[in-house]
Amino acid sequence: MAEPAPPRMADGPPEAARLGGSVQIRHVDAGSCNRCEVAIGSARMTPSGTGAIGCLARHADALVMIRPVTQNKAEPLRRTYDAAPGPKLVAVGDCARSGAAFADAYGMAGAVRDIALVDVEIAGCSPRPEAIVESVRKPTGR
Repeated sequence: MAEPAPPRMADGPPEAARLGGSVQIRHVDAGSCNRCEVAIGSARMTPSGTGAIGCLARHADALVMIRPVTQNKAEPLRRTYDAAPGPKLVAVGDCARSGAAFADAYGMAGAVRDIALVDVEIAGCSPRPEAIVESVRKPTGR
């Protein structure tokens, strides 16, 4: 079971202000064709990149989910969502948004929005890296 996130510090060390614009992302993957992973990786390389990908859910500014949710992945997604402070869930790609070609496949629990509250959905197969950066930064305010 994941433990809750610690409260954010109101006043931190001086170097924290310099790093305040980065967005810490928890990438949640239910298994995919790898196109969205390439787009997410490319988003990190843009001049206004998204920041660290792969932090713990309790430290994440945003959760990025790709692929429709399988029945085996539904509960881990719920736990990850619950562990994140003020979750800002981003569904990346058509598969995560609607299930796409996998919507009625065996073992699917549904689109990401069927499992948890989604703040932003990004269309495309695969979406452009710039759209990912913009969509992650907007709800986090960074």
